[in-house]
Amino acid sequence: MVEMSFEYWNKLADQVVVISSLLGGFSIAVVANLLVSNTNTRIARNLLKGAVLAASLFLVSVFAETKVLMMTTGGFPFEITKGDLIVASVLGAVAFFLGIISLITIISLAGWTKSKKMGRFTSAVGIMTLVLVLYMIT
Repeated sequence: MVEMSFEYWNKLADQVVVISSLLGGFSIAVVANLLVSNTNTRIARNLLKGAVLAASLFLVSVFAETKVLMMTTGGFPFEITKGDLIVASVLGAVAFFLGIISLITIISLAGWTKSKKMGRFTSAVGIMTLVLVLYMIT
């Protein structure tokens, strides 16, 4: 197995922080819109749960990866080893991945609030998105 340099950990964490921040902000906007909505159907409640979960997971990812970013930045005041990075990096990656799954779930459920036809379409798009995301991260 090839070991990653601190520079690579730093750049990777930087990218994940940016992406998680954007997706977390989007998820929070969805939560806000659903909270002010008068819709109280089962689908709307599930959409809200998915959006809250996505926003929370992306926030965890942001802070975990920010820790990795800070620890791998030149001038960090404490001595670190690669083992010190593992917990924060794994937590950040798992939260990021689960946040993406939650966001795809929101996409898949969104159409069901309008009609069965739209629900089938958004579910198909969600499944296709999941397959492509899984393909791209392997």
